[in-house]
Amino acid sequence: MNFFRKYRFFLTSLCFVFVVAFSLVSCEDDDLRRDNPNLLNLRFDVTLNKSLPAYNQLNFPGNAIYYPGVANKGLLVINTGAGILAFDAADPNVIPKDCSLLQINGLVGTSSCNPPNSYSLVDGLPMQDGLQYPLYNYRVQESGNTIRIYN
Repeated sequence: MNFFRKYRFFLTSLCFVFVVAFSLVSCEDDDLRRDNPNLLNLRFDVTLNKSLPAYNQLNFPGNAIYYPGVANKGLLVINTGAGILAFDAADPNVIPKDCSLLQINGLVGTSSCNPPNSYSLVDGLPMQDGLQYPLYNYRVQESGNTIRIYN
């Protein structure tokens, strides 16, 4: 009992340090997943309505659409069957230029640069060896027929 009284301040301080350290380590940090020097981290917030004809394809698994005008080169929005994903339409391993816009070919996004780079639209990973960066993903919230994409 005397041990706890004698070291009460020390134990309380130690517990406080552990709680603060754990809370700092457990926070998600976008900087760790946004370490791509080729693409800008542009802020946007887009809402798509799957009831509209332009986005109706997103009601069905395995379909993807291109949404222009936001992010670096627009968005690739995909219904994977497990949910909706959104990636930047710019090739993450090329500085943005005309050929770095990814074209949708089923569930693969391919640039027209030489050599062309291809990425899986299911997980965003490169389909060739030697490519450093996966597709640049964005946050997605689904609510009924509405899809919100933002960063």
